[in-house]
Amino acid sequence: MTTSTDQKIQPFFADVADVRERLKQTGYLASEAVATAVFLADQLGKPLLVEGPAGVGKTELAKAVAQAAGARFVRLQCYEGVDESRVLYEWNYAMQILRVQTGKDVGWEDTKSDIFTEEFLLERPLLTAIRQTGPTTLLIDEIDKADVEVEGLLLEVLSDFAITIPELGPIESIRRPFTLLTSNASRELSEALKRRCLFLHIDFPDPHLEREILAERVPQLRPAMAEQLIRVVGVLRGLSLKKPPSVAESIDWARTLIALGQGDASKLSDKTIAASLGAVLKHRGDHDLARQELKL
Repeated sequence: MTTSTDQKIQPFFADVADVRERLKQTGYLASEAVATAVFLADQLGKPLLVEGPAGVGKTELAKAVAQAAGARFVRLQCYEGVDESRVLYEWNYAMQILRVQTGKDVGWEDTKSDIFTEEFLLERPLLTAIRQTGPTTLLIDEIDKADVEVEGLLLEVLSDFAITIPELGPIESIRRPFTLLTSNASRELSEALKRRCLFLHIDFPDPHLEREILAERVPQLRPAMAEQLIRVVGVLRGLSLKKPPSVAESIDWARTLIALGQGDASKLSDKTIAASLGAVLKHRGDHDLARQELKL
């Protein structure tokens, strides 16, 4: 049970064990740290900022929470140049002009009150999430790719889950969405944004968890082959690569081995590694370094 008196906070999960079990049912195997962070964010009604290398499951965690809770999934994909009209809302200017043209005999005050209404409002992800009355998961993906100005737009939303539209007034959430922000740490986020969030760092999984993930996601792969794959991936992660392989690449590599008919082989040969390395490494320099280190 939540200890908060805020009726807008309606948690999805009963305890940490419930988080792990229900996420597992969606195919997402969460560590104790991940499950604890999700539980606390859920109970406290605070956004969860998840940082870590690309491909470790940050975005998938938000999707898994939504699936486990039977919640609507709303995603804001950030990128350089994203602005308020793509984050919060914008007006349907084309339709507003048509309305003005068809009401030329009406005074401006009447026209203004007519065109700045719900009929002409185009919701973007943050406004969509705030206005939901049912269970909702909001993903603000790759926030570090957005300009610093966008963080300022988020502060009001992440503090009170409310925004103000000058023409319509304040709009507040009835039920707080479970909110997850992801970052690849390509730039430092503002302290104001961080203060509004709980923090979780997801790194590459340890061999035991990665073994469980492969067994869950690629059950056709022979356990002995999975063990060798994980060992090679571990070696690659220890090199000075431009993009070390994440768990997403481990899964892709396992599926590649299945496609090559090597999923039940007894040994991960140098020939097989060389032929399938493109499933794991995506930069030529990384290929050259890996071939040299692995003596392929």
